Amino acid sequence: AKPGETVLIHGASGAVGLACVQIAKSRGLHVLGTAGSEAGIDLILRNGCDAAFSHREDGYAAKIMEATSNNGPQIIIEMLANVNLEKDLEMISKRGRIVVVGNRGSVEITPRLAMQKECIVTGMLLFNASQNEMDEIDAAVSAGMRDGWVKPPIGKTYTLDQAPAAHNDVINNQGTLGRLIIKVC
Repeated sequence: AKPGETVLIHGASGAVGLACVQIAKSRGLHVLGTAGSEAGIDLILRNGCDAAFSHREDGYAAKIMEATSNNGPQIIIEMLANVNLEKDLEMISKRGRIVVVGNRGSVEITPRLAMQKECIVTGMLLFNASQNEMDEIDAAVSAGMRDGWVKPPIGKTYTLDQAPAAHNDVINNQGTLGRLIIKVC
């Protein structure tokens, strides 16, 4: 990604999404994000999004297109490909990039959309990173914490005896805002 490019981060209010927002902002990108609640919209705006959209609102994709002068974002970070990938292909700019980092099922897409846009759709899984790549990631996150642009918001704190409830919240709650923390001492 190059400074000045526009990135759309779907599910920006979740833990991975918020990290993407902070990283993108620190790299000089114009950051758009989606969230599913007013609290989520507020959270992503406070964490660096230049504009935020409710993915629960009809017509949100048209608003994103309007925010990009109908060019579409150059980059889309996709947290729920089985729901959004077809819309992503409609919105992405010509020669744009879609990075799939989350998915919960199968998806049917119209390949012609990818052909028309000459875009790239790629998957990303941190577990595939080499040791050198993991070292680079660690160094970048550590620098971000030191420099103050990595600020993981805490959504909820649990005591150790509440660990089963924390696990339940991770698995079953949609729209968790920020990190869930288990306090061990």
